[in-house]
Amino acid sequence: MNIEDLTKRMNEFVKDKGWYDKNSPRPQTQRNLSLSLHLETSEILELFQWGEREIPKPALAGELADVALYLLQLASVSDIDLEDAILRKLQENYHRTWPEERG
Repeated sequence: MNIEDLTKRMNEFVKDKGWYDKNSPRPQTQRNLSLSLHLETSEILELFQWGEREIPKPALAGELADVALYLLQLASVSDIDLEDAILRKLQENYHRTWPEERG
């Protein structure tokens, strides 16, 4: 399964929930999805909040999946080809230098 397939599955889920409907209680706007993405990434941080300890893999996997789903949805409603954007960003990063590399 690739990003396009995952996005289709995510879109089917959102449609089945009625969240694309005009009067949805969860409008799929860039703003709302950006806020939701931020909140979900914060839930990853919560897992690590109280120091170094082993985090249950299923808990981390669930939170990472939530982040990925919101990211896919935000890219989708923004008409961004996420796979292409990731590949372009990786290419840019190959030519980028970070402060510790400039020394």
